[in-house]
Amino acid sequence: MSRLKSWKELPPGGVILEAGNARTYKTGDWRTEKPQVDKAKCINCFFCWAYCPDASVIVDADRGTMEGFDYDHCKGCGICASVCPKQAITMIPER
Repeated sequence: MSRLKSWKELPPGGVILEAGNARTYKTGDWRTEKPQVDKAKCINCFFCWAYCPDASVIVDADRGTMEGFDYDHCKGCGICASVCPKQAITMIPER
């Protein structure tokens, strides 16, 4: 059985012990709404990609198209929907 660390052995809060470990944390389960794209309206302007604070917009750089959302990390803030010039993104209730 492993021994629990004492408070003196714990790192201070806010310290990043491993660089790049945020990818392993699926933070999308706290959202109440999620973005949905209407590909018929989307003009691939990438405003959604540029403004997304979580880098949750999936872009195919080779084709130059917006492909959808990384729902594992999207927190449902709705910024993508608010900056879309064609209203191609709507926020729908999470189920």
